[in-house]
This record gives sequence, structure tokens and C-alpha cells, in this order.
Amino acid sequence: MRQPRGPRTILSGDPGLAGDSERNFPPNRAIVPVMSADGFASGPPPGARPDWTIDQRWDAYGPGEHQVWNTLYERQAALLPGRACDPFLKGLEALDLHKGGIPDFARMNVELNRLTGWSVVAVPGLVPDDVFFDHLANRRFPAGQFIRRADQLDYLQEPDIFHDVFGHVPMLTDPVFADYMEAYGKGGLRALGLGQLHQLARLYWYTVEFGLLQTDAGVRIYGAGIVSSRAESIFALDDPSPNRLGFDLERVMRTPYRIDDFQQVYFVIPSLQALLDATLQDFGPIYGRLAKASDIPIEAILPTDQVLNRGTQAYARAAAAQ
Repeated sequence: MRQPRGPRTILSGDPGLAGDSERNFPPNRAIVPVMSADGFASGPPPGARPDWTIDQRWDAYGPGEHQVWNTLYERQAALLPGRACDPFLKGLEALDLHKGGIPDFARMNVELNRLTGWSVVAVPGLVPDDVFFDHLANRRFPAGQFIRRADQLDYLQEPDIFHDVFGHVPMLTDPVFADYMEAYGKGGLRALGLGQLHQLARLYWYTVEFGLLQTDAGVRIYGAGIVSSRAESIFALDDPSPNRLGFDLERVMRTPYRIDDFQQVYFVIPSLQALLDATLQDFGPIYGRLAKASDIPIEAILPTDQVLNRGTQAYARAAAAQ
């Protein structure tokens, strides 16, 4: 079963991210109306500020909602040692996310801001691309306010607070990754102006959401879409089906991705610093080269690829045959 996936924006430049963008709030959490990408033109929904942020209203969460968080947390916390990278595991401890219950953003932000200058802000659902990038560029991570129901532990169409906070925020305690996310936000604002968003969206997908990291102890997970998913935490590292390739910036930006199932390819960075360094360059010439290049089929392996695992693609073929 699939976990919620993808960023807090529709990233409209990439057709692969288009889909059902409506969120279902439990009745006591419906502080603002359901928001979809179609509603962006009219501005923030009632109850949201001009930057699309809302109050988390932590006191309004009920015992059942806190229990859903605890169930998800305990399941992932037992699975991730030896799978997730050290910066992620250290981030969980630094933010005290193991203490139980849905985190209070106001309390969590005190330590997060002390460590890297970042904070988490609540938003009503998906937000426009420019709003999303502006928050990242200013070291604010937009997170959903609602949590899935107890009968949705393994599948949800849109990322909830568990995906956003458990999956993303621990990595923001790492100074290098925190710098990368800020740089990505600034790059996203530029990409919007240049009409290059769909290629930059692929970078986010294959790093922030579904990235793997080479360490002395082996390949480890840092992508939020993997660490927040029990099934993908196993599949991404253990299954022989997907390709696992060394990270190459332009290769990544030419590669489509899956939004509906396990990934067919994962890209492995040599270090968080290498990822940041790749981002701190002028993307103008890169966009120029990509404009003349075709997409690379998602299952392809090129002669120039650094191949860590030549996948069988058995899972993808079986899923396609159903």
C-alpha cells in the first residue's frame, strides 16, 4: 500500500504531479475549507493569511489523532535504525519527536530555529508554487495541519502532518541539508520565472522526497517519502526491482518519476555537501542544455550512469500487468 507522497505544492510545471489535490479534514479540524489546486487563482482560503499560513491549533487535536501519530511513529522508529541516515535519526532526537503525540509546532520550532534557523508553518493544504518556494527560501517549511484517520495508516492521497513533520523536519536540523532546502526554494522562484519548473520538480522528488545517501555503513535513506512509509523504507533499500544510480544533477532533471507506486529508480548522493554544492551553481546554462535534451525513460540505465544496483524492474512490470 502506498504512503502519501510529494511536496506541499502541486508543482504545476510537472504533469506528473497533477492529481487529486483535495484533502479531507476530520470535522473538528476543518478550520479552513478543502483546498485544491483549482482554487489558487482566488487567493488564500478564508481563515488563511496572505502567505497561506494558518494556526496549527494544537489544543484541538483529539486523543484518537494523537494515537494515530503514536502508532505511525512507533512503527517507523522501530524500522528505521540501520536504514535511515544518521542526520535524520539525530534530528528525531534533537526535536524530541519521540515523546508522544502530534508535535506542537510552536514548541518544536524553538529547537529547530536554534539549530538551523528554520521553522515549520501550518498551511491549509496544497499551496501555490510561488508561495511554497518563498517559504523555503526564507527557511519556513509549510506543513499540513491534519492527520490521517486510523483506517488510513498505509494510504493517503495527500501528505498529512506525519509525512510533513516526521518525514521532512528531522533533516532540517542538519545545517548542510537546511542550506540545500533554502537554496532549492530560491532556485524554485527563479525556475518559475524561466518556465523550467517541471525539471526542477524532478530534483525535489529524487532528493527531498525519495533520496538515498551513500555512507560508510552503506546506502541509507534521507528522503521524506521513504522514511515516512513503512513499505517504501524496505523496498527502496532491499528490493531488487528498482535501479539505484549515482546522483548526477542533469541526469536527475531529465528523469520522470512515479507518483502512484514505488519508484523505479533511486538516485544516491555521495554526501549532503555534494548535494548542496550541486545546487549552488547557476542553473541558467543547465536549463539551456536541458531544453535541447530529451527525457530519459524512467527504467533506463545509461552507459554513463554509476550503477549501484541494476534493477530487475520486476515490480513495475507486475504492477503494469494488473
